[in-house]
Amino acid sequence: MSRPTETAIRPPAREGSEGRRPQASSVRSGPRRRGPLRLLAAFALVMLMALGSALMWIVVPFALIWVASHLQQGTSPSMGAYVLIILGLPASMIVIGRGLAGLDRAFARVTGYDPNNRRVPLPWLKSMRGERGSGRKRTVLDVVMIASVIVAASAFGLWFFLFAHPGLPGS
Repeated sequence: MSRPTETAIRPPAREGSEGRRPQASSVRSGPRRRGPLRLLAAFALVMLMALGSALMWIVVPFALIWVASHLQQGTSPSMGAYVLIILGLPASMIVIGRGLAGLDRAFARVTGYDPNNRRVPLPWLKSMRGERGSGRKRTVLDVVMIASVIVAASAFGLWFFLFAHPGLPGS
């Protein structure tokens, strides 16, 4: 059985392109050139992602609790307020999460950032003791969401330990 030659593996060349390198415009690798408008647009998208993640972790839960407390009549609990929070919280987080994913895709289009466009080392070139990667690189949205969760948890901790009144209700 004969081995395939190099010409059998290589795709056919276009007419008149023998021995020439591809034009720079036809090869897209790495981030796009950064102009002031692209940097401004990227910064605005990151700020919108930060605002949206703060909205998801802080504003939406408090707003739903506030609305549910105003739906409540008297001191005996009703199911309407509980159903509003139980159904409204995941639904609103899904809607905001999809919006944040759209912002992340827009950021990738503006900057040319592709988290999957990276060299993957071959398995036999890695150490056996090395940790296994997750298989994907972090996006800007991942970093913004992690930071917003840390800020929200820190704000809750500060409120709980410094400003919340100790003791049981009615004591």
